Amino acid sequence: MPTAGPLDGVRVLDLTRILAGPSCTQLLGDLGADIIKIERPGVGDDTRSWGPPFIKDRDGNDSRESAYYLCANRNKRSVAIDMATPEGAALIRELAHECDILIENFKVGGLKKYGLDYASMKDEFPDLVYCSITGFGQTGPNAQKAGYDLMAQGYGGIMSLTGEPEGEPMKVAVGIADVVCGLYASTAILAALRYRDLGHGGQQIDLGLVDTQVAWLKNAGTNYLTTGKAPERQGNQHANIVPYQVFEAADGHVIVATGNDGQYGRFCELIKRPDLASDERFATNRARLENRDILIPILAEIISRWQKDAFLQGMDDRGIPAGPVNTLPEVFATDQVAAREMKITMDHPISASGTVDLIGNPLKLSKTPVNYQRPPPTLGQHTQEVVGELLGKEGLQRAIKNQAIK
Repeated sequence: MPTAGPLDGVRVLDLTRILAGPSCTQLLGDLGADIIKIERPGVGDDTRSWGPPFIKDRDGNDSRESAYYLCANRNKRSVAIDMATPEGAALIRELAHECDILIENFKVGGLKKYGLDYASMKDEFPDLVYCSITGFGQTGPNAQKAGYDLMAQGYGGIMSLTGEPEGEPMKVAVGIADVVCGLYASTAILAALRYRDLGHGGQQIDLGLVDTQVAWLKNAGTNYLTTGKAPERQGNQHANIVPYQVFEAADGHVIVATGNDGQYGRFCELIKRPDLASDERFATNRARLENRDILIPILAEIISRWQKDAFLQGMDDRGIPAGPVNTLPEVFATDQVAAREMKITMDHPISASGTVDLIGNPLKLSKTPVNYQRPPPTLGQHTQEVVGELLGKEGLQRAIKNQAIK
């Protein structure tokens, strides 16, 4: 039997879709929580259709399960309920009585007409931890606007910092605003759950994609707040450290990340240019920042003559931070990814191979490791199972009779 997770016994009513909310609930599910994913019958989570690629079914055809959907929906049970009907909304409220947490990502006020918004539920569910994720949060002049990852990256400033200096603003290639928002959500939920378990009751958590995007501007944002000067795009270079960037070697690209002057000195020894460490223009990080435009072309020309593996080995031998720029095939072929179990394989009921490959959870807990109990569910796979389990045989029969479920 798998070890019980640290959230064993916690039940989550998941009314989210796309990426931010599902990333949060997948993390909670990996830690042992029972995630009840509510989906619209016949449609389900929007991302089910965000492909190709899709899982190939037993006949070799594309299924309705996209790779995008798979990335954030394991360890959940899918229940198909149409909350737009009075019967469906009432059934969701019944299920909420058996849950510790409700998480949703509808537009501000979007659940009010179903009686599922926080204001409508807080008195009946005083111990419920209720987490709302929206584009701009529940308040402010933009609260009513829809929010997607790309819009959050643009509005929140990260795109103005990303890309080549003379190029256009560039988004991060994955939905990073959504993912980080989901991480903030999971932290807030666990904090609220702790507070509730101390006897203080539930509460609403209000998260906006743009708020969390602004929060993770971190050093770049604080650089601006300190100086009043807007940073310029620097491509793969660092605003505060030199050299700390990608260089092109003779047979590929390498990363050089000299975090202090000692490392920089050893780097100059490796490339047989100790004079670049003693030169007062480059001797300190501050000086290197001021003379970046002089130093970087010199280093780029030298590194371009090196073979990638020889260069990285030399850096490693001298304790200088450096690394490759791996493609995804290279990433998932590394012994490090294998050792850390960052690629996992789970059984899947409709896959042609009977399995799906997924990205593992990075959390390593010594006593309560993450468990992979359930593959991403098919739409409505657990509807009758969950309703019967939480509401009993009579509740299940009533839900079927009322056509709240099929």
